[in-house]
Amino acid sequence: MTELATGDPAPAFTLHNADGKEVSLSDYAGKKVIVYFYPAALTPGCTTQAVDFSESKEAFDAEGIDVVGISPDPVAKLDKFRSKNALSVELLSDPDREVIKAYGAWGMRSLYGKQVEGLLRSTFLVEVDSSGVGTIALAQYRVRATGHVARLQKKLGIGVDLD
Repeated sequence: MTELATGDPAPAFTLHNADGKEVSLSDYAGKKVIVYFYPAALTPGCTTQAVDFSESKEAFDAEGIDVVGISPDPVAKLDKFRSKNALSVELLSDPDREVIKAYGAWGMRSLYGKQVEGLLRSTFLVEVDSSGVGTIALAQYRVRATGHVARLQKKLGIGVDLD
């Protein structure tokens, strides 16, 4: 997979959310959106990351930034994940991994010391123009779930109290 970089076009997508409704990148026209990819709902690292994004939603909202998490999980699992953890960010299902691969978030990774092919935990800041076309403003690959949201906020200059 080719990794995306700042200034690259953001791959367009239309996927189903935890309610089964279609959500497209173009729905965020005129806005900024964090698109983050995570391996599997209801797992420890992915739960930590999703809870952190949800707890930081107000800070992102204040900056005009929406947050969308994408995984290969089916819609029903996303609904359970959202309900169990009181998640407030949009969760999208990409069971065919087409969007995951388009963003370069699929490849070789280490899992318990072995190299396996799978989803690379990745985060993008996408600026979507008024016509619904996105451009990558920030691309981060192989991020660690724990502390990622705080590090991202710091990098973006979003007011975070790290004490």
